[in-house]
Amino acid sequence: MPSHSLFFHAADALHRRASYSLLQQWMLPLLLLTLTGCAGQMAYRDGQRLIAENNPEAGLRKFKQAIAADPDNAQYRITYLRARDSAALHNVELAERQATSGKNDEAALSLNQVLAFDPANDRARAGLRALDRNTRHDKQILAAEIDLEKKDIDSARQKLTGILTENPAHEKAHTMLNDIAEKNELASEPEMGLAKQFKKPISIQFKDAPLRQIFDVIARTSGLNFLFDKDVKADQRATISLKDSSIELALYYLLVTNQLEQQILDGNTVMIYPSNPAKLKEYQEMLVKTFFLTNADAKVVANTLKTIFKSKDIVVDEKLNLVILRDSKEVIRLAEKLVALQDVSEPEVMLEVEVLEVKTSRLLELGITWPDTMALSPLTTTSGLGLTIANLRNLNQNNIGITNPSVSISANKKDGDTNILANPRIRVRNREKASVHIGEKLPSVTTTVSPGAAGFASESVTYIDVGLTLNVEPTIYLNNEVAIKVGLEVSSLLGQIQTKSGTIGYQIGTRQAATLLQLKDGENQVLAGLISNEDRSNGNKVPGIGDLPLLGRLFGSTKDDTQKTEIVLSITPHLVRNIKRPESSVSEFAAGTEGNFRRRPDPAIPAPVKLAKPVTLATPVSPSPQASVEAETEGKQVK
Repeated sequence: MPSHSLFFHAADALHRRASYSLLQQWMLPLLLLTLTGCAGQMAYRDGQRLIAENNPEAGLRKFKQAIAADPDNAQYRITYLRARDSAALHNVELAERQATSGKNDEAALSLNQVLAFDPANDRARAGLRALDRNTRHDKQILAAEIDLEKKDIDSARQKLTGILTENPAHEKAHTMLNDIAEKNELASEPEMGLAKQFKKPISIQFKDAPLRQIFDVIARTSGLNFLFDKDVKADQRATISLKDSSIELALYYLLVTNQLEQQILDGNTVMIYPSNPAKLKEYQEMLVKTFFLTNADAKVVANTLKTIFKSKDIVVDEKLNLVILRDSKEVIRLAEKLVALQDVSEPEVMLEVEVLEVKTSRLLELGITWPDTMALSPLTTTSGLGLTIANLRNLNQNNIGITNPSVSISANKKDGDTNILANPRIRVRNREKASVHIGEKLPSVTTTVSPGAAGFASESVTYIDVGLTLNVEPTIYLNNEVAIKVGLEVSSLLGQIQTKSGTIGYQIGTRQAATLLQLKDGENQVLAGLISNEDRSNGNKVPGIGDLPLLGRLFGSTKDDTQKTEIVLSITPHLVRNIKRPESSVSEFAAGTEGNFRRRPDPAIPAPVKLAKPVTLATPVSPSPQASVEAETEGKQVK
């Protein structure tokens, strides 16, 4: 073989080897990329299937595999994040319900499942910490109850205070601490010293007897001391007849029927004084109570107290949201009950809204567009000069021009389907407004020219909202129904208009709907029917022959344009929190009379101790009045 042939043969082999290497260099990555894309797509489809089968953990693992196979795919990442957040929210809410029901172990399992696929979930971590804290607090509550049984008040108070330091909303600790405080307060009050004497049974009967003589008999029966104001009339007479009653009720009826009041001075001494404004100011003790409000407005609570109790000494601190009241002990106790009824959490509702805009467009343009005009004009001369009358005499087919003889054929069909979906979740308080806007703001420029020779012009820019605007205002009722005032507006940009001055204006199409719904918790309502249907047909035909059924397409062009748009709104309320209807014993209680807020004592008295022989005490008075008293005491006779 000649040397030059060997040379070309070797060169050809090197070229083929280089081409194969180049092909291998480019094809292998392309093949790997194709296989990777297929693997990511398969994992993505498996993840969607598992999520639909209510297996979020396995589905999220598949989504992670899809993201690892195709890290640049935004759809995979968005779907994964949505599925992860939805699964985490479901498990956390389930754990909260389980914890409320006392199922702490199941709640911990649900929260750990959240951390398994979302380790950075702060709400799940906080939930686990709250479960540990609640377990520890339950043990402290038991220890405090044991301390109370042992009469170790200081130790119990210390444990309960420690619980409230970590969790100020712990209801049981609050209740126990308030009970301890009330018992200590009552134990330190003079009334507690009189409780035993007040509950002693008595049967008493006096008719037109001197008032002080009746009190003297009650004093010897009960062991109490009675002091009288100097304005209590010494010759005042009274009538009373009670059987199987108590000392407390006997005093109450005796004071009420004789326009008197009492003030307890110590454990066995009572001051009797006339019931008039001057003496009430002198003897009636006042208390100052500060109400720290959590949810109620301080002004509203203060107005309630002023209206119900006619209280004058009341202060409102809007900054700290507290009310300070100074009034009698009876008014303070009633005010505490009213404030407890008003200071409750506001109801809240989660509105799950879905707005779908379905737009369908059909365009058919078919036919031949013939010219609708034809102009004949003489051609200019070759010299470039204009035409003269002499030239018109020599016109023929060689020097007459034709204008607009063009013919166009149209064969065009367009189909379009557009779905615009918005799925916001709005959490709203009762009787509060919420608004959602999804879209864009279009700038609108306004030019203002000042009068005068200078002609100074200024421009201002305002913005127009275009897109989806949803306004809601819920009203939550005690029967777990929600009335929702809904306002929906969907607007779109149709075109632009330019004025003579160059300013751009916008042509905006809009559709609005406003309604008031009343739905149950979890009930779904779909509002549809906002339909815009446009059918437009334009034709360009040769007169006469263009109107023939089939042949007309050859001598004319027809454009059929159909635009149909429908807006569908779906709304579902989910109650987050509602007002609990209070029990009748809490919402209805005695409040004294119009002139006095002092309540009548509880008529229930302990069963009297029967003596072998009842004792009858006859009180010597004037001949007409008669008086007797029967007292059953613990083994002693009244002399």
